[in-house]
Amino acid sequence: MANASAAPSYKQLKEDFVSNLLGGSVVEIAQVCAVAPIVCLLWSVLQARQSFFRPTSALALVVDFLLNVGALLLSVTLYSAAPLLLNVLLLATAAFVYTLPPSQGRRKKPRRPPTAPAKAAPLGVLSTKPFLTSYRGNMMVVTCICILAVDFRLFPRRFAKVETWGTSLMDMGVGSFVFSAGLVGARPLLKERAEGRYTSLALRLRQSLRHSMPLFVLGLVRLVSVKGLDYAEHVSEYGVHWNFFFTLGFLPPFVALFQSALRFVPSYAGLAVLLAVAYQVVLESTTLKAFILAGPRVDLLSKNREGVFSFFGYLAIFLSGQDAGMSVLPRSLGSRGSGRVTAFLLHTTLWSLAWTALYYACTDYTYGAGLTVSRRLANLPYVLWVAAFNTALVSAFCLVDTLLFPGFYSAQDARAEKEAHDTATSRVLRAYNRNGLAVFLLANLLTGLVNMTVPTLDVSRVTTMGIMVAYMAFVTAVAVGLDMYDISVKM
Repeated sequence: MANASAAPSYKQLKEDFVSNLLGGSVVEIAQVCAVAPIVCLLWSVLQARQSFFRPTSALALVVDFLLNVGALLLSVTLYSAAPLLLNVLLLATAAFVYTLPPSQGRRKKPRRPPTAPAKAAPLGVLSTKPFLTSYRGNMMVVTCICILAVDFRLFPRRFAKVETWGTSLMDMGVGSFVFSAGLVGARPLLKERAEGRYTSLALRLRQSLRHSMPLFVLGLVRLVSVKGLDYAEHVSEYGVHWNFFFTLGFLPPFVALFQSALRFVPSYAGLAVLLAVAYQVVLESTTLKAFILAGPRVDLLSKNREGVFSFFGYLAIFLSGQDAGMSVLPRSLGSRGSGRVTAFLLHTTLWSLAWTALYYACTDYTYGAGLTVSRRLANLPYVLWVAAFNTALVSAFCLVDTLLFPGFYSAQDARAEKEAHDTATSRVLRAYNRNGLAVFLLANLLTGLVNMTVPTLDVSRVTTMGIMVAYMAFVTAVAVGLDMYDISVKM
């Protein structure tokens, strides 16, 4: 009888499955994530040399799914122990396709007399660049894969979120989601500057709260459903009541407040570093770190201390993403034609090197400060790691643009630019990028459904892959369907 009462429940087993994890190396995480830009290269070679994905066909969509979703799924499951091998196979395939003769559609056609399009829409100040669509779309695909895959034994424990100290793929995923949101969050600011407008702080706060309310509602819905359904949860991740939607919801109003500081700090990157450094100083010089990691949960603040205080780190990540957006969202950096993409590549590469240098100065035990990354705290090393990683990833996607689709940057009107953009980007990734938050919500709902109906800890590798493929096929079908019917879900 005593043994029966001591046996852990299935809920407890699932919570233990994602608890007290130590993560893996930064190098391995980079190798796994390198699959995304390499797949983008393979897709781009197929498109640039063979026009494989234009016009859209059933076969093209299937291959698009297999490349941009299937390969990423393999990288965190069957090929998780050999990401370099998967990268080599993808690169070899891209090289082989490139050596094939171009398709008939790629041969040069006789020049026609130039004719000006009737009432061609002029180009705006901002542009949706192919490499940004690919970057954000891939980030969303990996996020959707990992939030369900983590509940299966096939997904390596070193890729799941670390308990306190260390790095993991999913730790990077959370930060990348926030960085990506910051990147596109620069768009209204750039439009405001281009139009010579100034928005008062009161108006900025009202506008930010309109963006935040749906996220707060989603956070409350998740809180009620998790508690009501007795769903397995990892309390030390965000706290007893806090969840990631609350973190996302608080970002817009705080960013609106921090914009006023730009009168004293020259850039969002500088603001991000100052905030992260100040937060780290408080962690190291007060009892705050001990309170977050080991304090008793006696009131609302202490019960949600991880979510409340890690918010400052995520705010710094959002600001660093916003700084990147201020550079890559404008139509050009002063160059003309195809030279624009080279300028963007140089700019993002330099920034990735700068963030990387700061990260190593912060974490190196011999010549640096010797600090350790903690997603739970969202401390300074974590902020710098996320910023360095994401700017490097953006640079990798920009490199693909530079090599294979420089023509996008020479478009003369909005219609030509949209056509060039659609030619240079995956239909699947465009769909994920277009309705990212709605797709993320759908993936969360499906993850909950699978976990309530399938004993994820007990299924075989074959069953795991079957469930994951079906799940990602459904999420992708919904995303592509919304895009095909020109539906944008505003949240």
